[in-house]
Amino acid sequence: MSDRPFKVLGVQQIAVGGLDKMELRKLWIDTLGLELSHEFQSESENVDEDIATCGRGPLKVEVDLMQPLDPGKRPKVHEPALNHVGLWIDDLQAAVAWLEAKGMRFAPGGIRKGATGHDVCFVHPKGNDAAPIGGCGVLIELVQAPPEVVEAFATIAAAS
Repeated sequence: MSDRPFKVLGVQQIAVGGLDKMELRKLWIDTLGLELSHEFQSESENVDEDIATCGRGPLKVEVDLMQPLDPGKRPKVHEPALNHVGLWIDDLQAAVAWLEAKGMRFAPGGIRKGATGHDVCFVHPKGNDAAPIGGCGVLIELVQAPPEVVEAFATIAAAS
């Protein structure tokens, strides 16, 4: 049994980037049939984003379609094209504290409100001397799961 004080419940989102958000919309919404949920912009994160969804209820998954506001500035949300993976976490505060103690490197900004209003933080793609554990080249978003998502995953686990 692990001393880990949190659970990764499931995939909350994937985020894809490109220089032309309309091209991303054409693929993900018009061709594949995902639904446009809402739009989000952030100058500090250099992103103009459409939030598309698939699935229903508390287990729906977001596909964030991201275009940089300024392609010459950082962060470059279009590089790489698969920008990040978001994971539902049942206790984000406990997860961050435990992971930091284990040597996990987090991206600057700490825990904050994300594009859909959930508390989030990001595991840096690369470790460093001070915090040697990173995302092995992948930016990972940890997302605080709301009670209905925690309950939905618990119900599925109990039924298996």
